[in-house]
Amino acid sequence: MSYILHLETSSKNCSVVISKDLEVVCSCEEATKDFSHSEKLHTFIEWVLEGAGINIQDLDAVAVGKGPGSYTGLRIGVSTAKGLCFALGIPLISIDTLSILANKYIGKQEYDYIIPVLDARRMELYTTVFNAKTGERVEEIESHILNEKSWEKYRDKSICIVGDCIEKVKNYCDETGITFRNIDFSEELPSAKNMVSLVSQKFKNSEFEDVAYFEPFYLKEFVGNKLKKYR
Repeated sequence: MSYILHLETSSKNCSVVISKDLEVVCSCEEATKDFSHSEKLHTFIEWVLEGAGINIQDLDAVAVGKGPGSYTGLRIGVSTAKGLCFALGIPLISIDTLSILANKYIGKQEYDYIIPVLDARRMELYTTVFNAKTGERVEEIESHILNEKSWEKYRDKSICIVGDCIEKVKNYCDETGITFRNIDFSEELPSAKNMVSLVSQKFKNSEFEDVAYFEPFYLKEFVGNKLKKYR
């Protein structure tokens, strides 16, 4: 019996779960436009520990969504996960955000492929492609600019596009005349609830990160806003 704390902060959804083996014991999440993860994450951790009826010392591992996604959100989630692992002397497990998005839909027989998407601003998004039957990743994770050839070789298949920028994808397809044989769209944010089965397998196989050197998977370099100069 293993208790694992799961943290997912790569989007505007601040999501925390305690699992026991493959069961979600307690969860807490909230999506806000202002990305207030720094204010809420530690409170949510306290709540799920209390809801699960355990102490923080009872944890056997901490899992974190490693990205890609929001630069600030990833920094908050990963630094919190690493701090807990250092303090408690327990292993760190990471799952990429696009796998978390797709995991809920893997094994659904009506699809051939699952395509998770995360907003990367303007016409850009983070994406990959999974075989819906086996869960095998068939395309590398990439920062992709929408264009007339986007997902061209999957357009005659049955697919589900899931993520936080569905309207952007749908609008682009409508404007450019891109059509698919059979497609479903699902607007969804990454959630720690969808990490549990992936994390459980990694815990079983002892696939742990080096806590000292682990960093978020940003995929793109951070670009900040320049400060205005006043005279």
